[in-house]
Amino acid sequence: MINKVGQVMLYVNNQEETVKFWTEKAGFSVISDEDNGQGMRWIEIAPTATSETSIVLHNKELIAKMQPELNLNTPSLLFFSDNLDQLYKDFSEKQITVGELVTMPSGRVFNFADNEGNYFAILEKK
Repeated sequence: MINKVGQVMLYVNNQEETVKFWTEKAGFSVISDEDNGQGMRWIEIAPTATSETSIVLHNKELIAKMQPELNLNTPSLLFFSDNLDQLYKDFSEKQITVGELVTMPSGRVFNFADNEGNYFAILEKK
């Protein structure tokens, strides 16, 4: 079961410049800055450290190489779930297009497509 809209994933050409915009001009704070050790970096920003929903800045070029099916011209939603395995099974049984389960430093995640081919992701946080 999806229990929360957790993050909005924003695909950007220049992460550093985008962080500067959101922090210096819009007043957001950097919540985390992570790297998987293989060149994939994501930066989480939010209006405050206690915000329930945040924005994650991803490198558009790298994501395009990893997942060419994604529409990177619009933000994507990241939902949170407490039982990712069951949700993955349920979505698969309902013939929803799902990607493979992937383990990231922040938790396990998979993506899925809606009826129009828009992709979203679901994360089970560590």
